Amino acid sequence: MAKRVGVDKWLFGTVLLLVLFGLVSVFSASAVLAKATRGTPYAYVSNQAIYVLLGLVALFILMRVDYRKYNNPKLIFPLMGVTGLLLLGVFAMSGMNGAHRWIRIPGVTLQPSELAKPVIILFLAWFLQTRIHAIDDLKETILPAVLPPLVFILLILKEPDLGTALVCAAVLLLMLYLAGMQMKWIAVALGCAAPVMYYMLFHVAWRAARMKVFLNPEADPKGAGFHILQSLIAVSTGGIRGLGLMEGRQKLFYLPEPHTDFIFANICEELGLIGALCVVAAFCVLGYRGLRAAFLSTDPFARFLAFGLTTAILVQAFFNMSVVLALLPTKGIPLPFISSGGTSVFVTLASMGVLLNVTREID
Repeated sequence: MAKRVGVDKWLFGTVLLLVLFGLVSVFSASAVLAKATRGTPYAYVSNQAIYVLLGLVALFILMRVDYRKYNNPKLIFPLMGVTGLLLLGVFAMSGMNGAHRWIRIPGVTLQPSELAKPVIILFLAWFLQTRIHAIDDLKETILPAVLPPLVFILLILKEPDLGTALVCAAVLLLMLYLAGMQMKWIAVALGCAAPVMYYMLFHVAWRAARMKVFLNPEADPKGAGFHILQSLIAVSTGGIRGLGLMEGRQKLFYLPEPHTDFIFANICEELGLIGALCVVAAFCVLGYRGLRAAFLSTDPFARFLAFGLTTAILVQAFFNMSVVLALLPTKGIPLPFISSGGTSVFVTLASMGVLLNVTREID
């Protein structure tokens, strides 16, 4: 195919639209909370804006770097080593709410699990490109492909961060399926994971309580069921057109984490069903353009890379929205581009820079 002159303009525009909408949403959801806790309504949005600017710089740089440069074990294995060390390093840091997910140094907070997602995708794209014709070879392909990401996933589970671990696991299985792995191996993987998931969900006290609340939040409306019920109240209050930007009420110390994990609930309340569907539509456009680049690419490495980066965004967005709508138990998963979170938005924008470079090769 002829080499295209520029990047995919639909994908580029959608990414910019989502990230700018995210800044507006973070300010709307956090202004009152920030004023009460930080003394200024701009505390959260200004911090988010810094990471957005850094992420956009990374996007513009990376979308001009030939993606083939990443197809090199001399780059991939050091990245995996650094990511592994960072995932181990979180346990040397003081925890927050019983979790060890962040590395804190003066002026900077880093969440290594966000970095793990693109690194896993990069490793799989490099490894699987030459194993397509032997994808069902357990010893030579499946185990070497699965074990390094599995180490990352187990470290993320230990933090604990079940949501991000599930996103990584879903992307791993989807990329193996794209490579042509038979469904019997996916069934084996799901069968091995099932008892682990059962134990983590029903035999870890706080997760077991969360599952019971998920099934019947009305049983404890002022305690364990508070988060889910407040989210549903916000969603239902918005109606078709919403209460108006900045006019949401649930963010006023009712809705938990209104600028991070539950920002979609605030969007539903303020912009209504119309606004929520516009957000969903934007992710659909991003997903279509990213998957289009993957399936039209004649380079196996580019195909796996584009597919992995796109599905990671889509799976994460699906999990976040499902939690807000009480379709899944509560998990701490940010909405890509939109939720407040420096590492998340920076890594996501940098990943989109790589994806945009891949689109240069597609007619």
